[in-house]
Amino acid sequence: MNFPGNLRYTKDHEWISLEGDIATIGITQFAQSELGDIVYVDIETIGSALQAEAVFGTVEAVKTVSDLFLPVAGTVLEKNADLDSQPELVNQDPYGQGWMIKMKVSDPAAVAALLDAAAYEALVS
Repeated sequence: MNFPGNLRYTKDHEWISLEGDIATIGITQFAQSELGDIVYVDIETIGSALQAEAVFGTVEAVKTVSDLFLPVAGTVLEKNADLDSQPELVNQDPYGQGWMIKMKVSDPAAVAALLDAAAYEALVS
């Protein structure tokens, strides 16, 4: 499994990348492998200010539907429009083209409190 060292992770299997106060968020390689083939990503929270651990959308796989949780508080700015027609990008490239949302983070320091790659790998091992 691949867990890039430049990202932070949650116990709910989301990853976050921060540039200034703008974060990109998606689900981890572990999460997408557990879900199986992803057929639909539903994100209806664009423009919403949400607290950490709030549900920002759902991902539907062949086997199940799973909630997506925000790693930190902030405002959802955009979703990855490519996922509307190509949800399989989450399976193929979860840390790249399969990203899910971009958000303005309320407190960028909160990202540092999330799991680093080694701690996340220990969690899922």
